[in-house]
Amino acid sequence: MTTDASTLPDLPSAALTRRLLPWLVAVAMFMEQLDTTILNTAVPTIAKALGVAALNMKAALTSYMLSLAVFIPISGWIADRFGTRRVFFSAIGLFTLGSLLCGLAMNMPMLVASRVVQGCGGALMVPVGRIALVRTFPKSQLLRAWSFVSMPAMIGPFLGPLAGGLIVDYLHWRIIFFVNLPMGLLGLYMTFRHMPDYRAARSDPLDFVGLVLFSSGIALLSYVLEIFGEHALSVTAELSLLALSALLLWGYGLHGRKEKYPLLRLRLFAIRTFRAAVTGSFITRLGIGGLPFLLPLLYQVGLGYTAVQSGLLVMPQTLAAIGSRPFIPGLLNALGYRKVLLFNTMAIGAMILLFATIGPGTPVWVIAAEAFFFGLFSSLQYVCMNTLAFADLEDADESSGSSIASTVQQMSMSFGVAIASLATIIILGGNRHPGATGMVWGIHRTFLALGLFTMATAWVFKELRPDDGASVSRLR
Repeated sequence: MTTDASTLPDLPSAALTRRLLPWLVAVAMFMEQLDTTILNTAVPTIAKALGVAALNMKAALTSYMLSLAVFIPISGWIADRFGTRRVFFSAIGLFTLGSLLCGLAMNMPMLVASRVVQGCGGALMVPVGRIALVRTFPKSQLLRAWSFVSMPAMIGPFLGPLAGGLIVDYLHWRIIFFVNLPMGLLGLYMTFRHMPDYRAARSDPLDFVGLVLFSSGIALLSYVLEIFGEHALSVTAELSLLALSALLLWGYGLHGRKEKYPLLRLRLFAIRTFRAAVTGSFITRLGIGGLPFLLPLLYQVGLGYTAVQSGLLVMPQTLAAIGSRPFIPGLLNALGYRKVLLFNTMAIGAMILLFATIGPGTPVWVIAAEAFFFGLFSSLQYVCMNTLAFADLEDADESSGSSIASTVQQMSMSFGVAIASLATIIILGGNRHPGATGMVWGIHRTFLALGLFTMATAWVFKELRPDDGASVSRLR
């Protein structure tokens, strides 16, 4: 791995890089998390302003996450080819431009298209930042570095729900996208000055065939989940598209095993820790991914809370996530990844089940307590899965491993929102305007299904051994 600073400022010293790089990656994660959590709180208001049903606003969320899943696979190749600094700089610029366009959108199609632009920038922003972290810090320090990065980044989810509520209640919903602009400018400056420019000494050729097969399969699958049950197409047509998407993804699986330089190195799944972390991340996030979309609907449409009140009810979740980060390395060092993930996955499922008990008479302190413990367990889960994936990877596989982990993460979040929305619509018998009582009833039953599903996914982590992940969890 080499660096090139021929046209950009000289690289900082190694010590300065290790101090500033986590802050830089945290800025990128802050932008993404702030954007998502603000939008979740504002969904009912934006839906009303654009003249669409609140449950149909999932398109604004899934289009962003889908574009991440489609473009993240080439993030490692682009970083190796053009260098982490140039790619990271371009990614923040594109994300900032997409935020501006979202704020100027006049209708739902324009908003969805602008979210795709945002997703193109986000597809490179966090994965390339993760690559820079992995190459800057030794594995024994990676867990602490990632915990530090994640903690400032959690300020976004902390501020997002409340900021979104304040903006839509007292200002205008368009401003929720404009708040990213100053952060984007700060990120551009920090990248120009302080991002190390890692790149491969020799860049492998791009797997164009694999990119077409994988991206087409994922895009088509997401589209089917988006329109399923809306009667836009016949059931036969929807099932045909679903079969075609499965065929495209199966074709990539065959292609990826034979290709010398595949888009995603599927052979990495032969590594037990990587397989458990990535597979577990995908399945677990299918259950968790829909909650940021459903909870604001439950609070605002079902229970009649204002957007500000809805945001305040979500904030304890982020407070728990921020407060838990300093203790995670010690916990993993004492118990190991296997014990923590087996228990924690069951705990997350149980917390989702408890959300199904929230109704008109539920005290606010009970809702806040449930949000707090859900945030506590979710934070632990994310740090575990994000770091375990790199425990046994060789240096040459880090870029591809980061691309796979990020792709799977975004796919599962996109599918999680689509599945949660689809399940609620099916439970409501296709009624997209069920009223307050119907919305509470439908979301409660969706929570029951998601909670049981999440608890069942704990089996994924049973294949781990007690000492798996010690290379990244052992305190030194």
